[in-house]
Amino acid sequence: MGLTLAQKLIKSHLVEGEMKVGTEIGLRIDQTLTQDATGTMAYLEFEAMGVDRVKTERSVAYIDHNTLQTGFENADDHRFIQTVTKKHGIYFSRPGNGICHQVHLERFGIPGKTLIGSDSHTPTGGGIGMLAMGAGGLDVAVAMGGGTYYIPMPKMTRINLTGYLKPWVSAKDVILEVLRIMSVKGGVGKIIEYGGEGVKTLSVPERATITNMGAELGATTSVFPSDEITLAFLKAQGRENDWVELLPDEDAVYDEVIDIDLCSLTPMAACPHMPDNVKTTDEIGRIKVDQVAIGSCTNSSYVDMMKVASILKGKTIDPSVSLCIAPGSKQVLNMLALNGALSDMISAGARILESACGPCIGMGQSPNSGGVSLRTFNRNFEGRSGTKDGKIYLVSPEVAAASALTGYLTDPRELGDAPQISMPEHFIVNDNMIVPPASPEEAKNVEVLRGPNIKPFPKTEPLPADITAKAVLKVGDNITTDHIMPAGAKILPYRSNIPHLSQYCFAVCDETFPERIKAEGKGFIIGGANYGQGSSREHAALVPLYLGVKAVITKSFARIHVANLVNAGILPFTFSDEVDYDRIDQMDELELVGIRDCIENNKPVVLKNITKGEEYNLDSSHLSERQRAMLLCGGLLDYTREMNK
Repeated sequence: MGLTLAQKLIKSHLVEGEMKVGTEIGLRIDQTLTQDATGTMAYLEFEAMGVDRVKTERSVAYIDHNTLQTGFENADDHRFIQTVTKKHGIYFSRPGNGICHQVHLERFGIPGKTLIGSDSHTPTGGGIGMLAMGAGGLDVAVAMGGGTYYIPMPKMTRINLTGYLKPWVSAKDVILEVLRIMSVKGGVGKIIEYGGEGVKTLSVPERATITNMGAELGATTSVFPSDEITLAFLKAQGRENDWVELLPDEDAVYDEVIDIDLCSLTPMAACPHMPDNVKTTDEIGRIKVDQVAIGSCTNSSYVDMMKVASILKGKTIDPSVSLCIAPGSKQVLNMLALNGALSDMISAGARILESACGPCIGMGQSPNSGGVSLRTFNRNFEGRSGTKDGKIYLVSPEVAAASALTGYLTDPRELGDAPQISMPEHFIVNDNMIVPPASPEEAKNVEVLRGPNIKPFPKTEPLPADITAKAVLKVGDNITTDHIMPAGAKILPYRSNIPHLSQYCFAVCDETFPERIKAEGKGFIIGGANYGQGSSREHAALVPLYLGVKAVITKSFARIHVANLVNAGILPFTFSDEVDYDRIDQMDELELVGIRDCIENNKPVVLKNITKGEEYNLDSSHLSERQRAMLLCGGLLDYTREMNK
């Protein structure tokens, strides 16, 4: 029996475990990336490990999230990251050089390599045949130190693409169709592998759009073959020597196969407030639009921007619409400036933003109250835009540009002939905004500079014998990391200051939560299905740790978040019988009797409800032996120190 492409990548990097679905495997990591919203904490964690220099083939720190400098906090964090990376052998991508996933695809990604990043959209690298996965900052720090990265062995899903995209239909519509079919929970525990003749009709940036937004499926990652299309992209970047052909075996066996005829797709949109709430533009109808935002790591490539410029050329956006455009990298912005496309955008009335994440993570450009915003982004979670009652639709660049001109959600096919934009044979390559690290000898004299906003890692402690605490919060299904630890311009500057961040924890769900758990001193969280979906931000575990959350008990978890909880030393359990979720009320007093013994010896876990006089069986079968050892120590940092004694 042959291997899938993903299985080949796993096999070539396997250092622990067996490739048996659901069991824990350990992988050797070739490359890592961080961004500034998660990077400061990741590098503080790396320093705590006492490793002088990274042991990966290539590690890169990007500044792309917290680029709005309204005070000293972001600038201080950037200075810290630049100095700590210089000292420890990490490349530094300066503010303005671009969004981490766009730049990494252009300049560093290599087919066949493993990549983990402290950002959930790291699977973008799957567009060139990498095994690229989002991870918590602590996992990234361990990998930089030469440690193994652990995941449950995923199932293999093949999405078989046939046909070709018709004019005005884009790669964004492909992934929206996948989300419509599979849902935001449908990819959990799976790697999504794309194949079929339709793959050859998609450029690398189009493939990267699809793998990028595969994160919204809850998938471990997504991956395309590395073929002649990949070679052409790398050659245009001056990196043809990095190419290697990577294909699945002809007799590879998949756990699931989904067929999509590209010819059948039409322009679509994900409606508020979830990426899988997908309808065609015809089904949604002609709704009034207040704002259009084009960019993000999903749709900010050169070809995407050229399509937008072509649509806008010689026209003026509707006076009721605010249009902002953020090219994904300095490379893209520079090429647009030189060929006149940037002028076409500006002349049409677009507001040009810097090459950064910007409004995608609530860093500026929040829509008006109750406003409808069309965005070429990857997430439309409630409140993520910075406007609580904003109505966010996720669309392709073509739909976005057409709608900016009309003032209404518009099927771009109404505009007539689609622009014909081809991939350039040569990209402009100028890496002067990427700072290489100091040599090992020079690094001895590098001073790491820290600002007053940088606070220590939250205090951890070994798992006690018993835990008694109240259910300080009960939430429903599909709670995202944006619910747990919101983003936005007001909050993101404090990502390196856990005490300050704590006052915003679960603010989207319950603004009284921080004060309530502080009054209690500790507590449990009760959650529904797919708890912790979305971003890889480990702050969604570190802040609850700081506040005293001892366990999170849910119907089911998203992969990265459950790993982050274990890393932080917080117990993650699921209900053996989901009906027990309904039997617990907020502020019920609960007890985990003999919990240390249960974790240490893999015994059944029972949750007592002292308030109601009931007991519920909990499932901990998803915890590996290594994770149980981590929980006993108090988390990954304590476990790593213990192992290194």
